[in-house]
Amino acid sequence: MNFLTNPIVFNPGGSMDSRAVAFSAVFVALTAVGAWITIPLGPVPVTLQVMMVILSGLLLGSRLGFLSQLLYVLAGMIGFPVFSGFSGGLAHVFGPTGGYIVAFPLAAFVVGDITERSGFGFKGSLLGSLLGLGIIYLLGWLWLGVYLGNSFWAAFKVGVLPFIGIDVAKAFLAVAIAKRVRGHFCP
Repeated sequence: MNFLTNPIVFNPGGSMDSRAVAFSAVFVALTAVGAWITIPLGPVPVTLQVMMVILSGLLLGSRLGFLSQLLYVLAGMIGFPVFSGFSGGLAHVFGPTGGYIVAFPLAAFVVGDITERSGFGFKGSLLGSLLGLGIIYLLGWLWLGVYLGNSFWAAFKVGVLPFIGIDVAKAFLAVAIAKRVRGHFCP
């Protein structure tokens, strides 16, 4: 079996094999590239990060999706320029978009977990993707609200509302891509 039909590539002893490390690294890189494709829209830019986070859960599963996004966040925190605008560092994580970024590992885990439990079906994958998106929005909105001086309505207007339509479309696209990738590699 490969990672697309059995995304859990940890062995029972708890260690990872080289494929797990490689696939996690690929999604660290893909999420970084997704961050660099940016359309500025107020304090929270439109990027492809969310789609890469969702894809990591859909294709790698809960544990490796979580790991890939945790590594992405840690790489950015120590200064690698993996965040939007080719930036990195703790200041970026503690800035207005920090809540969204911190939510990525949890969102990837939830996407992967629900997708795995559903047998990788379309409905389960879409449900997991939308719940993962909801986690990103919730943590991002709360963080942005605190950043804006506890103005949660303002945070919702600039950090959630403008992105709902495009992010839901990205979730559908991620599910379609995952289905296509699985179909290509796992006939």
